[in-house]
Amino acid sequence: MTTKKLSDLAKTIRSKNAGTDKITFDIIFRERETYEMVKQSKALTPQTVRQILGIDQSRLTDFVEYDPAYAIKFTILRLSPSGSAGDGDIFGAQQYAPFLDLDIPMPQ
Repeated sequence: MTTKKLSDLAKTIRSKNAGTDKITFDIIFRERETYEMVKQSKALTPQTVRQILGIDQSRLTDFVEYDPAYAIKFTILRLSPSGSAGDGDIFGAQQYAPFLDLDIPMPQ
């Protein structure tokens, strides 16, 4: 099976704070065809997001496939508030990295 890395398909892969207790992720595509292909591949689902991040189901608060923007968006609860003692990523801007190398199956 042929695959491509998500980072080769998406225009934007990012994470950022969504208040002090959440981090939101955006995966945005340039064209509808690529967005639809990734959606249909089922490589990015609530289950795969939890697996990739190694988090419990209760921490994934939102998962949206937003067709008008060709975007897949999801939000997780932080283990501790942004900026609290021991927080290694105050802005939540470094949490997207595990998704860069995600293999997306390509249609035959």
